[in-house]
Amino acid sequence: MKITSDFLVIGSGIAGLAYALKVADQGQVAVVTKRTVEETATSRAQGGIAAVSAKNDSFAEHIEDTMVAGAFLSDEEVVRLVVEGGPDAIRDLVSWGVQFNRKQDRSFDLTREGGHSHRRILHYQDLTGREIERALVEAIRSHPNINLYEEHIAIDLITARRHGGKNEDRCLGAYVLDIANREVVTFGAPITVLATGGAGKVYLYTCNPDIATGDGVAMAYRAGATVANMEFMQFHPTTLFHPHAKSFLISEAVRGEGAVLKRSDGTPFMESYHQLKDLAPRDIVARAIDNEMKVRGEDNVFLDISHRSADYIKDRFPHIYSTCLSYGIDMTREPIPVVPAAHYLCGGVRVDHWGETDLPNLFAIGETSCTGLHGANRLASNSLLEGAVYAERAAQRCLERHRDIDTRYPSVPAWDCGNATDSDEEVVVAHNWDEIRRCMWNYVGIVRSNKRLVRARRRIQMIQDEITDYYWDFFVTSDLVELRNIATVAELIVRCALERKESRGLHYTIDYPETDDANWKRPTLVRKPF
Repeated sequence: MKITSDFLVIGSGIAGLAYALKVADQGQVAVVTKRTVEETATSRAQGGIAAVSAKNDSFAEHIEDTMVAGAFLSDEEVVRLVVEGGPDAIRDLVSWGVQFNRKQDRSFDLTREGGHSHRRILHYQDLTGREIERALVEAIRSHPNINLYEEHIAIDLITARRHGGKNEDRCLGAYVLDIANREVVTFGAPITVLATGGAGKVYLYTCNPDIATGDGVAMAYRAGATVANMEFMQFHPTTLFHPHAKSFLISEAVRGEGAVLKRSDGTPFMESYHQLKDLAPRDIVARAIDNEMKVRGEDNVFLDISHRSADYIKDRFPHIYSTCLSYGIDMTREPIPVVPAAHYLCGGVRVDHWGETDLPNLFAIGETSCTGLHGANRLASNSLLEGAVYAERAAQRCLERHRDIDTRYPSVPAWDCGNATDSDEEVVVAHNWDEIRRCMWNYVGIVRSNKRLVRARRRIQMIQDEITDYYWDFFVTSDLVELRNIATVAELIVRCALERKESRGLHYTIDYPETDDANWKRPTLVRKPF
């Protein structure tokens, strides 16, 4: 089966859906998403979206906060264009129906998060991402030029070079597994956009949804695009620690509204690590918590906002309050037990200022991309901002490109399954999945060493050899596709971590504990040899 469109979008979070809405008036758009359209990392974003809107705030201060948080590895030109694009991005979201919390005078009710010098976070209670996703999904469902394909998982990109192209290489679309019908569908499009989100499931403990398996990064790398800064995996400092909770995130905004991190005896500890105390950037806070747990031999620390009024807490954080209460924790009366968990990939597919990769006609936006905004550590609530701004920029460039493309629907071959058969050994997939995630958590976590990284590289290579044999022998399944992708992403994280011989931002290694601007104030780049 073959499906053609003018624009192929893989992923359905803020970046993918905003892009689809931007280009849909000029052509047919196919949006492919591997679960339901609402099942995205965007939907889980609690805190909000950072954008300068208060009179006492400025672009210059937001830029400075972003550069500091990114350990000055961020591309300042990119930071400027994203920050200055913030107000327009907010206007677009509001025009699509997003309801942000407002004060009585109708101005935005702004909150503050770690690393920010001002209150500049727009939010909808503590369910900002869910509100953004709701509005965007309603908008795309009502647009006649957008076709949505749920329960479809992309397997690999289709490129001209791999299929006998004699001219310059370019992306022609993607092979996609229709999960329900167990059929591989060929999606052909002159322009393909990766908006597949992050890769938190590469680690054993993560607050990401189950879909976060690094699909876009893995597919782009296999297709020949450059990948950058994969060593910078952000660990969110405060995830609910409870035996029955599946890594529920406690928003940065809780600390922004006065919550304090404490030891089990009730002693605050962040003042010993950073002058901003509990509002320090995430890399600082995560390492501080990791150190406290190791030094004291404890499984968690505590986040305490019980000094604020109960009515305020319930009104400002209704989702967090009700979720904690369901596990027997009343955050209005007692501290919340928390631990760090893998949260956000600051690296990804390297793109230019318009979101295009170095594989022509392949774009990457949102968390799957590496624009240069985040550097070595993402500033809180800059992720939704980046997704919205780059959706607009990519749409501009794609519409220009679309007018110049002679053949709307490229000729691409159908999927060839060769001699593959049904598998009777799916235990291999489950075992390798678990082994990769435990290996990454134990050896490539918050604190690293060359010895641990080399050990991880060796084990992941052995697993990849098994996956390769299995992949070509049996029909593809969604589990196998995701396993193949997390193995690829794990390899890329380890390779980049071994290459960067310094500690900067989210990458901290005991072998090179200092920052080395002279040699390493630059991105780490990886490209597959052919």
